[in-house]
This record gives sequence, C-alpha cells and structure tokens, in this order.
Amino acid sequence: MTEQRRKTVEQVVRASEESGLRRTMGPVQLTMLGVGSTIGAGIYVMAGTAAANYAGPAVILSFVIAGLACLFTAFSYAELASSMPVAGSAYTYAYVSMGERTAWWVGWLLLLEYGVSCAGVASGFSGYAVSLLHDLGVNVPAALHLPFVSASLTPTGTKLSTGLRFDLPAAASVLAVTFLLMRGTRESVAVNTAIVLLKSIVLVIFVAVGIKAIHPAYWHPFLPPQEGTFRYGIPGVFRAASVVFFAYVGFEAVSTASTEARSPRRDIPIGIIGSLLICTLVYLAVSAVLTGVVPWQKLDVPDPLALAADAIGSPSLALLVKMAGVIGLCSVLFGLLYGQSRIFFAMAQDGLLPPLFNRLHPRFHTPATGSLLLGVLVAIATATLPIDIISDLVSIGTAAAFGVVNLTVIRDRTIRPHALRPYGVPLGALWIGKVWLGLTPLLGILFALVMMLPLVSELLNGLLSGNPVPVFLLGTYFACGAGLYHFYGRSHSRFSGGLAPLSSR
Repeated sequence: MTEQRRKTVEQVVRASEESGLRRTMGPVQLTMLGVGSTIGAGIYVMAGTAAANYAGPAVILSFVIAGLACLFTAFSYAELASSMPVAGSAYTYAYVSMGERTAWWVGWLLLLEYGVSCAGVASGFSGYAVSLLHDLGVNVPAALHLPFVSASLTPTGTKLSTGLRFDLPAAASVLAVTFLLMRGTRESVAVNTAIVLLKSIVLVIFVAVGIKAIHPAYWHPFLPPQEGTFRYGIPGVFRAASVVFFAYVGFEAVSTASTEARSPRRDIPIGIIGSLLICTLVYLAVSAVLTGVVPWQKLDVPDPLALAADAIGSPSLALLVKMAGVIGLCSVLFGLLYGQSRIFFAMAQDGLLPPLFNRLHPRFHTPATGSLLLGVLVAIATATLPIDIISDLVSIGTAAAFGVVNLTVIRDRTIRPHALRPYGVPLGALWIGKVWLGLTPLLGILFALVMMLPLVSELLNGLLSGNPVPVFLLGTYFACGAGLYHFYGRSHSRFSGGLAPLSSR
C-alpha cells in the first residue's frame, strides 16, 4: 500500500518553488560546493590508512576504482537533477519513481552517508588541529582529542577499546560550521568558496614540491604480496577502494542544492560531474606523491599529509599543509551538513520527519532549528566514535544509496520515457519488454556492489571473530530507521490522508 504513494514531478517541482529557500548559486558556486564537500578526510586521512593497511602504493589504483564507481552514479545523478530540479537529492528522486517506503530508506541511507561521515571528517580535522597546535607549542591532552571508542587493526581484525576521552576539537568544528549554516546560504557559500580555493592551492603546492622529493624505491613493490583476506594483493586494492570510497562522499551534495540553484537544470549536472572529475585528478596526484615520499608502511597516522610534508624537509610546507587541513576540512563539514539539512528539509515537507526540520528562520531563511539538532547529534558521534568504524559504515550507506540512485534512473526512464531531460546518461541503452536498461546505471549498480562486498565481508568476519560492535551499530541504525518510519513517518506522511505535500510556509 505504502509503495503506491508516489509523488508526481509536478508535485515535487511545486513544493520546491514554494519552499521559501533563495536561489543564489551558479555553476561555479555549485562546483565549489562539490569540491569542498569531497576533498577532505578521504585524502587528508583515509589515503594513508588505506595504503598502510590494505594496498600499499597501489592505493592509486584504489582511487581509480572508487572514482569509476562514483562516475557512473554521477551521470545518473546529473540526469535526475536535470529532469527533477528539486531539493532532496536521491530521496526525492526515489519518491517520484519508486514510492514512499523506498524514498524513506534512501533518506535514511543518506543520513548515514552525510551525517555520520561528518563525524569522520571532524575526526580528521581534530588530528590536523592537534598537530598544528603542537607545532605552535600547545599540547592538547589525549583525553581531549581522542574519541571515547578507539579502534586498532590486528591480524584477527579490528579491535575496539574505550576510555574516559572526548574529542573536543572535532565536536567544536561541527558546531562552528552548524552555526555558520544557520545564518544563511549566501554568506556560507562565499566562505566555503574561499576555503576551497585555499585548500586546493595548498594541495597543488604539496604535489609540485613533493614530486621533487619522491623516492621511486618506495613504490616497490607497487602491489605488496597478499597477507590474509584483504591485506595487500588484488583483494587489498579493492578493500582499499572501499575505504577511499569514503573520500568521494560529498560530490552529490550538489544535487541537494537544486532549490537554491539559479538554473538547476543546467548548473546542477555541471556541478556534479565537474566537481567529481576535479577531485579524482587531485586524489591521484596527491596519493602518488604521498606514497612516494613516505614508506607506505608508516602512513597509518591521523595526519599523513603532514607526515609527508615533514619528510619532504620543508617546515613551511608542513605548516601550510596542516593549516590547510584544519581550514579545508571545515569546508567539507559545510557541504555535508548542508546536504543533510536539505534532505531532512524535504523529508519534513512530506511529513516523514517532524516539522522542525523544515521550519525556516524568519530572518536567515534557513532550516535553522533542524540544522542545529543535526549538528549537535553529529558532534556527539564525532566525539565518541573512531574514524575507522565511521568510514566503513559511511561507505556501506553510500554504496547502497548509489545503487538506489542508478535503479531510480532505470525506473524513471521506464515509467516516464518521454519526460524532459536536458541531460541524459551516456553509453546507450536497450528495452527488454517494457523495461529500459541503460549501460551507465547498470555499471553504477555493479560498482556499488563491488564497493560493498569487501566491507560486508569484513563486518561478518569481525562478527565471527568476536568483534560484534560494527554489526551492532549498523543493525541498530537500520532498526531505528524502521521504527521511526513505522511509528511516525507512515502515519504523518502528507499522503496518508491523500493530501499533497505541504510547503515550508
């Protein structure tokens, strides 16, 4: 019954036009939003972890595999954004093509992708901030910059431990960005664009200086021999790809800005694909230099780029990299928290979440109350959970959401074959009976499964070897989603009484 509650394109466009949000973003700002949301903890933190624990120098190949997984999905996002230029991203697309229940689960997966990944990004921020303060003569006690739960990789899997610790810098960074977002999109986007330019310039300088200090011997063997299930060898490359997949979380945040884009049918596809291509090139260059100036075995640290800058022998570059890490990761938090607040805004418009998430501030015209609540919850997760667990859970949620996005393109093409699509996915398609099958979304689904399989396998191995915490966290998360929809969303949905979605006014 619930699956038949589908919105029409006309309904979602009307709700978008009545949202009260201001259209202030052009293609440059949207591309900067995508780049700012994407270049963050993935390259500043996870690249080192992936190289040290799974792939060695072949982490470069892992970035290529993860980038391909995102590229096919980016094409699908771009088509959907051009045909349905509305807020809510994949959540809204699923509501139109597959119905309310599927849309709910897409929105819940996007919370895992955006909201929880903010905790991982903030953890990276904390590592660089503490390192920078140390260089300036300020030592932060471990109890104030480590999470309550810590993780360490052992031959039998990931082991967890707890202690009286609280990651204060990470939590503070989340709250600071939250307050910036509450004040308004125009001001926040201007700050974000400046930060993105700064950290991009620093990464270019890092690559330019680092090339001269590369030791080719550090790249040998390029593919270390396999040790265990997913440590090194070809399996390790794919396991590392599922880790650095976390690095690409954020490029699709551009699609959540459709309601605030000046020309969404044209500019959103430009922002999505443009930001993904820019970020992939940056990742390949930085990871090549990173593994060329530091032995990959030593890269499992909170601040691998800072370690590499120290190895290059340039104190000024090391200081610059750490400053860029501190400031630049704030732009990632901005993009992720922005995207999550707009998805919850759309879900609240439909009645699936409480109205506080789409209640606009009378002065700033932003969903300030909902943004504040999200920020506080993310700050708590940031201060208590380790990045190792966070990144794996985020990658699972992201891969699942990407798979649904590609399925949505197939479904939308099947049920609306003649709809206006200023941008269409490439590589052709065929009809099997009454079903449209495009090569691009099918490849997107395949790569999403490739990203998920190593993660799911490791979760199950951990469960069997006595480490049930990651499975418990994931299971609890999905149980909460099912309970919230069953006891609140389904009965409060604007469609529960046959009503059209309400605007935020």
